[in-house]
Amino acid sequence: MAIKVKFFASLREQRKEGVKEVDAQGLKSVSDVWERATDTTLIPANVLCSVNLEHREPHESVKDGDEVAFFPPVTGG
Repeated sequence: MAIKVKFFASLREQRKEGVKEVDAQGLKSVSDVWERATDTTLIPANVLCSVNLEHREPHESVKDGDEVAFFPPVTGG
């Protein structure tokens, strides 16, 4: 039972890892995945999230086998 976690751009640089697997047991939401993968309690308000390549909010649910990705805010010109 695992969830694949991906960090992109500056989040990957800060964490010094791009991909990680976490135990899915007890995880109910995207924010739970963040907490387990980063060992911090709160997901930053400006972090973008996806589950299985679809945009999701931190409160939305996850399940075993999902791929969860975290992105820093994106700007363009």
